[in-house]
Amino acid sequence: MARTRVRIPAVLALSAALFLTAGCGNDPSSASGGDKGQPRTGKPSVVVTTTWEGALAKAAGAEDIKVIVPQSVHHAPDYDPRPSDLAAVAKADFVLYAPFEPYAAKIKEAAGSGAQLVEVELDNDPDKLSAEVGRLAGLFGTADAAAQWKTGFDAEYTKLNKELQAGWPGGRSPSVVTQVFTAWSAKLAGATTVGTYGPEAVTPAQLAELAAKKPALVLDNAHMSTGAVLPDSGAKQVKIVNYPGDDLDLLPVYRNAAAELKKAMGSS
Repeated sequence: MARTRVRIPAVLALSAALFLTAGCGNDPSSASGGDKGQPRTGKPSVVVTTTWEGALAKAAGAEDIKVIVPQSVHHAPDYDPRPSDLAAVAKADFVLYAPFEPYAAKIKEAAGSGAQLVEVELDNDPDKLSAEVGRLAGLFGTADAAAQWKTGFDAEYTKLNKELQAGWPGGRSPSVVTQVFTAWSAKLAGATTVGTYGPEAVTPAQLAELAAKKPALVLDNAHMSTGAVLPDSGAKQVKIVNYPGDDLDLLPVYRNAAAELKKAMGSS
């Protein structure tokens, strides 16, 4: 049988615009298919589009998780789902996806009648993250596991935040410019955000405005980088990674961001 190819737009601006209109404003109760909002008994089978959704599912207490987009794919929206990926979707109890992903419509079509489709908000802001994990745990029937995860996460986040604040140059909160989807890392550092940019290309006028803020750091999104943002400003550019690894563990995302921030502040 001929392989059906899903055409994925590779235009970053379109993907990012969809994220802004849908991904950042998800209705936390948004789900379709299956028994909406009804807690389950037993451990569900969960299919997720990327490791980011997978990490949320794992934090919420799911154990049987299949990730469609390999972690090695630098820009997940460009991935071309295979027939085997879509077959796995049809067998799942839950299918997690972000609405900004161009293949979301195809994922919805492939879901079996028993699969519950769940839109998730991908944001590493700790408050939003905890809310999503709690919501998923309610759907999975794994509230105890999610509560245990949250206890460990809160302790680690607090520790990293205190360590970063202790390393502020001159004891003062560093001023930063951040890409809109890495603002969570500025919060982690307790930094003062003086400007944001993206996801669309930065215009010369925006560059001039951001440079005038005289930031010490530029927090760049490793998955949507357009190169040096303020190359002549003297600001240190820090690469921030949003997606977890194949182990679907969220904590290394925060530890790695903290390490990069600490290194940059130490050289400021």
